[in-house]
Amino acid sequence: MTTLRDKGTAALPALRRFSRSTEMTLLCVVVLGYVGLGIASSGSFFEGSSLRTFLQYLATPILIGLAQMVALCVGQLNLAVGALGGFSACLMGVLMADHGVPAGPAVLIGVLTATLIGLLTGVFIVATRINGFIVTLGTMTILLGAQYRLSGTRTIDGYSATLRDFGRSAPLNIPLVFVTALAAAAMLAAFMYRTIAGRRLLAAGGNPLAARLSGISTDRQIVLAHTLSGLLVGIAAVTATASLPGVNRSVGGDWLLPSFAAPIIGGVALTGGSVAVLGTVLAAFVMRLIDTARAQFSLDPSWVNFLIGLVVLGTVVGGRIHTGRLEKKGRAPGRPPEPVSDEQPAASVPSAGGAR
Repeated sequence: MTTLRDKGTAALPALRRFSRSTEMTLLCVVVLGYVGLGIASSGSFFEGSSLRTFLQYLATPILIGLAQMVALCVGQLNLAVGALGGFSACLMGVLMADHGVPAGPAVLIGVLTATLIGLLTGVFIVATRINGFIVTLGTMTILLGAQYRLSGTRTIDGYSATLRDFGRSAPLNIPLVFVTALAAAAMLAAFMYRTIAGRRLLAAGGNPLAARLSGISTDRQIVLAHTLSGLLVGIAAVTATASLPGVNRSVGGDWLLPSFAAPIIGGVALTGGSVAVLGTVLAAFVMRLIDTARAQFSLDPSWVNFLIGLVVLGTVVGGRIHTGRLEKKGRAPGRPPEPVSDEQPAASVPSAGGAR
């Protein structure tokens, strides 16, 4: 009895923190938005087929948001998320449709290629000391050309039926591609929060100087972050290829804004040192609800992009204002204020080993 009471008492502060967190706000928005769309559609949005379609096309936004989040956690930007995903999807489609490669090896080659490109991007950033923004911008341009080279102006739709079955499979109206995205999010959360390598990533992004003084190689963390980002983009390419009726040069062209919007709205800082896996997943839900509302009410897509961009900008500005207020109070975010004493400090006496 005492043990249960102690556990309940220890859980109360965590519940209070969660109730005031960004994740709780996003969860409320998701629930209210889903119920609102269901009422507006006279209940058709609650049907199994609508739920299956909604979740099927939610898998890719979740994965590309997580891919961008990993890069942001070390203070990097990955502008090549969409181009890398489109290139990997077209590569898998060409392997299956033109060269008769089975679905399993084609998917493995596509994911490994995306991971390798992420690794090479990180190595190039570290070796040249060029800003990651510029490097990923160049990578994006190269991959867009390679994607066009693979697909041309055609739509590749003659690939393996096994992959199509995977994209359509939805036991209990829960698509397997959506389960794949949630599994990737769970494994990423376990890696970031529970492993030494994940904590080193956060340390390198939060305070690179302190990380180097602690013996952590920030260069290795940058390479690891881009490698993980490439891996997640490769998985996103698999879910997209399995869900879409065909792949062409337009795949990935609209991934860049959602990839930034999901982690930023979810609570990830642009300066690095933080991750929000649950917040990123919930933010992807919110954007998918907005996109569904656009289709249901025949809204102009430009207004939807304007709304998402406005929310992202407002989130960034709000975070800056909050940080500025904390700095004015004399403390950094997440750290308790230093005690203030009314007594005058005593004159400092250098120690025997101090600098002269």
